[in-house]
Amino acid sequence: MTVENVLSPPARTLEPHDPFVASIVDPDADPSGGPLAAALDEERTDAATRRSALKPVVALLKQPTLVVSILVLALVTLWALVPSWFTAWDPNVGIPQDRLLPPSPEHVFGTDNLGRDLYARVVYGASTSLAATSVAVIVGLAVGSLFGLLAGFLRGFVDDAIMRFMDVLLAIPSLLLSLALITALGFGTLNVAIAVGLASIASFSRVMRAEVLQIATAVYVEAARVSGVRWYTVLRRHVLPNASGPVVALAALEFGVMVLAISSLSFLGFGAPPPTPEWGSLVAGGRDYLAVAWWLTTLPGLVIVTVVLSANRISRALERNGGIR
Repeated sequence: MTVENVLSPPARTLEPHDPFVASIVDPDADPSGGPLAAALDEERTDAATRRSALKPVVALLKQPTLVVSILVLALVTLWALVPSWFTAWDPNVGIPQDRLLPPSPEHVFGTDNLGRDLYARVVYGASTSLAATSVAVIVGLAVGSLFGLLAGFLRGFVDDAIMRFMDVLLAIPSLLLSLALITALGFGTLNVAIAVGLASIASFSRVMRAEVLQIATAVYVEAARVSGVRWYTVLRRHVLPNASGPVVALAALEFGVMVLAISSLSFLGFGAPPPTPEWGSLVAGGRDYLAVAWWLTTLPGLVIVTVVLSANRISRALERNGGIR
């Protein structure tokens, strides 16, 4: 035995799974490693799961404007799905002697020039306006994402041809392009929605292309292509899921923009014909009575503005969190 061993004897090694050592480190541990230890481990796991589940809720409650925006869109969605829950008035039947009544407990938004309850018309108009907006978002998202996906993944001549076409679309104001498409498709809510959606494909295409160009050079994508996986399988399994986050955030932003665009076209008379209630046509119907009935344009306009701002707030939250993966 050397001098070093006498002066500094070898340290005692402890077994990593020694129950006695575990009981010293953790007083609540069961030295025998029996059912008590298993129960404690299960309790700790459940507590950690509850904390992780509550973390998104706590983070959401720290952003009151985001909570209000979500509640606003939830309320408007319920208006569109079950309007009879929120009003007992018929939106198309009026009482002539009640025409142009100001807001009151009986008529929350007042009445129009035909004695119809304005709140009922706003609530029932949510189904038409939101349905048209949803169609526009789906058209823009699907067509624009497809073009951007092909341009970013195939590159070369395909990329150049698609992006030059998108540059032409971006050079034309969206409202003017929508009007041109409506002229070709015809009037009506569905045609307005399709026109607004087609006018927005350039924005979706550029965002999708930028994400695909970044993801297509990733190691796992290159490995999939080298291993012989077909290109459309690589797109579907690897590129598209990872590039969809910013595009979804853009869709939330475009939702608010399209609500405004469809309301503007409805205001100009390109939407649903009377007496179908639609938010833009409600604002247009009250412009001749601004001097005597301000609520006919102000209250439906405030609803439109609130929905647009709520959608923009949600889109900013999605963008800050990197979108939805």
